[in-house]
Amino acid sequence: MLYNSAQDWRDAEEKRVLLFGMSGLGKTHVSNLLRDDGGWFHYSIDYRIGTRHMGEHIADNAKRHAMKVPFLRELLMTDSIYIGSNITFNNLAPLSTYLGKPGEPSKGGLSFEEYMTRQEQHRVAEIASLLDTDRFARRSLTLYGYPNFVCDSGGSICEVVDPDDPEDEVLKALEATTLMVWIKGDDAHTEQLVRRFDRAPKPMYYEPTFLRQAWQDYLASNDLLPDAVDPDAFVRWTYARALAHRQPRYAAMAKRGVTVLADEIAAVKTAEDFETLIADALARRVPDIN
Repeated sequence: MLYNSAQDWRDAEEKRVLLFGMSGLGKTHVSNLLRDDGGWFHYSIDYRIGTRHMGEHIADNAKRHAMKVPFLRELLMTDSIYIGSNITFNNLAPLSTYLGKPGEPSKGGLSFEEYMTRQEQHRVAEIASLLDTDRFARRSLTLYGYPNFVCDSGGSICEVVDPDDPEDEVLKALEATTLMVWIKGDDAHTEQLVRRFDRAPKPMYYEPTFLRQAWQDYLASNDLLPDAVDPDAFVRWTYARALAHRQPRYAAMAKRGVTVLADEIAAVKTAEDFETLIADALARRVPDIN
């Protein structure tokens, strides 16, 4: 690890961390806080995916819909208007909307194979964005002069790596560049996340084997044909299972770094609070003797 003790962390002139865990537990909130407090560069994996690695897919999809409207089609064909994504750190709707949901076309659903094509595009883009972390960590210092760096990873990071493989290319690159910090929720947080998702189900990336099995199980348990699936109902059903699927993967990743609790993250108000929290997490870390 970059920092083997609380003192190593406190003495470091350059502090680099990667936050991971389920979406909704505070990764982006604390990253924004660190950036606003000064001295920290905020690198968002989802933003990088949506702008650099999937930006063209997202824009082309918007244009494809616009081309169905005669008025907009004429303007596009004559280069009279521009259509692009206005994705931000706090508004990732262009990316999630492009990912879409499988099911009934009249309800906005995609065919399952088109859905899986977009999932694969996201997998490739997420890996590329994670591997960009080292370059941005160096760039943040040499170009912008930020001594500290926080990588705000997506909730699906555990789906694009093999947490149990000590030679996993992505994880080896990340732990060489950053201190990996798992934001761990409890059962109450899980229930809250499920309730929040039920109110506003959104597209997400899942590991393909898990997702194909979930699709087959959903069709069989509800006696449905693919075109009869309610897209929102399917992603709600899948999300609850994904939480259980991801938890052990996050825990395996955490062996490469430290763990903090979601309630501890919620209590962070300043960069100094965060730095103290990480020092405490390093102090209580039990070394892996295997």
